[in-house]
Amino acid sequence: MKDPRDVIIEPVVSEKSYSLLEDNVYTFVVHKSATKPEIRDAIETVFDVTVSKVNTLNRDGKRKRNRRTGTFGKRPDIKRAYVTLIEGDSIELFEV
Repeated sequence: MKDPRDVIIEPVVSEKSYSLLEDNVYTFVVHKSATKPEIRDAIETVFDVTVSKVNTLNRDGKRKRNRRTGTFGKRPDIKRAYVTLIEGDSIELFEV
């Protein structure tokens, strides 16, 4: 994974992620095999900010029942990254 745009898949839009914006923490869905240094470099390259800390979280996909056949399927597993920026830096994601 050389390209930073392959590491960062999408920002997370949720109540928790919006509340973390006040603490200068941004949440992204990242590639499953991305490491913390790769995530740090990708965020700094794409958004031109300085990252102070990266926390990652692997989430298992939910098991869902198919109503028609009664069988079970599974949503995909995802990896999230909570990226903390230094004071004064911000990412203009959701500002109007």
